[in-house]
Amino acid sequence: MNILAWIVLGLVAGAIAKAIYPGHQSGGILGTLILGVIGAFVGGSLFTLLTTGTLTFAATSLSIGGVVIAVLGAIVALFLYYAATKRTV
Repeated sequence: MNILAWIVLGLVAGAIAKAIYPGHQSGGILGTLILGVIGAFVGGSLFTLLTTGTLTFAATSLSIGGVVIAVLGAIVALFLYYAATKRTV
């Protein structure tokens, strides 16, 4: 997948994941892009693990199914990020 497709997929997946995930998320457009690209890798890897039984680091494609998998991966990435950086007052 070329770099422009990665940027589009990252922005779309990151924006949808931030809209779905409850609470306030910080980070601008760059944070959303990075979240979406990480989500594409997390979602693609989990999808490959569940369907083939082998763990490979793969990203999803720029399609409807790929965006859905990338959004689910971005939600998982958001959850893990906020679980790891949660601060108590």
